[in-house]
Amino acid sequence: MSNKLKIAIVGCGGIANGKHMPSLSRQKDAEMVAFCDIVEERAQKAAKTYGVEGAAVYTDYTELLKAGGFDIVHVCTPNDSHSVITVAALEAGNHVMCEKPMAKTTAQAQEMLDAAKRTGKKLSVAYQNRYRSDSEYLKAVCENGELGEIYYAKAIALRRRAVPTWGVFLDEEKQGGGPLIDIGTHALDLTLWMMDNYKPRSVMGSAFHKLGNRQNGGNAFGPWDPEQFKVEDSAFGFITMENGAIIVLESSWALNVSEYREAQTLLAGTEGGADMKDGLRLNGDRGGRLYETKVDLSAGGVAFYDGGQESESDREARLWLEAVRDDKDPVVKPEQALVVTQILEAIYESSRTGRAVYFDGTSDN
Repeated sequence: MSNKLKIAIVGCGGIANGKHMPSLSRQKDAEMVAFCDIVEERAQKAAKTYGVEGAAVYTDYTELLKAGGFDIVHVCTPNDSHSVITVAALEAGNHVMCEKPMAKTTAQAQEMLDAAKRTGKKLSVAYQNRYRSDSEYLKAVCENGELGEIYYAKAIALRRRAVPTWGVFLDEEKQGGGPLIDIGTHALDLTLWMMDNYKPRSVMGSAFHKLGNRQNGGNAFGPWDPEQFKVEDSAFGFITMENGAIIVLESSWALNVSEYREAQTLLAGTEGGADMKDGLRLNGDRGGRLYETKVDLSAGGVAFYDGGQESESDREARLWLEAVRDDKDPVVKPEQALVVTQILEAIYESSRTGRAVYFDGTSDN
């Protein structure tokens, strides 16, 4: 009898095929035994490509959970269903890896966290950019105190013209928003993680729909349909933390900027700074002189495993499975992911109302 961790996949679309299932298939201590998708053909194809012999196929996640036979559920569905599926999977006795963002709303994310605590099962969110070699190196720098107190940061997720035109990305009801909740979430997660600061005090934000209502032929993923473009094309936030630190969040799918920078952070501390603009760069002053150092991440280091280079997606899968098997905290804790959702929701709210959102119950009236 196999002692491998058994995994069920709920949602067999783009992110499952692009990341979760390929990475899990390369883990020696796990196997995918069940697949669910509202389009049966997608689930059947996933089972044939990645599943064990006789892998089960479902079109209803409740039927999958009722049948059981697995230890872990990966939730790879649109944002509006993350919470309900995750809570049900946890209640059914499974550990859950949920695709980012944690949920569409803070209330939904809180339900997920409460269910994880209530059931004692592990819950993590798929912020795979934490596992890049530059991210891992910079996290170690921050933990060592080399930057000192980080009091200013930028979370950067800027695309000039790269609007995803497939799936439900342009559907506000299913996704909750556009680039802010899609790619801004990665940049914000990286930044909060580096700062190790999860206590926001207030948020001001603006979301724009300036270019999405136009026909466009220069989009990286082909022209979008303006009639279907129901979400923002760019969004920006100004976040003040309880200790006075500030984070500026920039996100766009379509914006008239000349540079393309995604899932990056810039940090400024009392002892030094760092950014990811042209590779990982550290800066500061030493001996009365300013310095800037570009970190060489071309060989060795945390991105290498078992003699070969390990992608961030494979590393994410491996460390997640280790957390389950060894009963330890996952790299991405649900409490952290909830704060990301809380801040994103506040940016959208601030954009709608034109007012700051305060987390201590006060207001800017």
